[in-house]
Amino acid sequence: VKLEQSPSEVKGFGERVKMSCALSGYTLTENDIHWIRQRPGRALEWIGYMSTGYNSPSYGSSFQHRFIMTEEDSSRRQYLDINSLTAEDSAVYFCARQSTMIFSNMDLTFLLTVYGRNTYKYTA
Repeated sequence: VKLEQSPSEVKGFGERVKMSCALSGYTLTENDIHWIRQRPGRALEWIGYMSTGYNSPSYGSSFQHRFIMTEEDSSRRQYLDINSLTAEDSAVYFCARQSTMIFSNMDLTFLLTVYGRNTYKYTA
């Protein structure tokens, strides 16, 4: 069983991010893929889950508005979209298959950093 997430990103206040979790090594149907995040210095937070092959997500009570989980059966990927980003969304995001729920493997993480409203990003 292998789950692989998209590379980390840095975003600005109010922007949108779409992260992916690629699934391989097992049948897509009848597996629950969970999304979890950990903000700096905080406990793990459960965002929600979606059963593979059904495209019908369930969300935690704090994640029902700006967080959207989707799936592409053809590419064996699930996605987590977050809209209207704030600094509070800066966190490490995990995807995990329900039967394993392993959080220590860095291949399963996505680091998101969101700049504050008055912070500017410069590129060389």
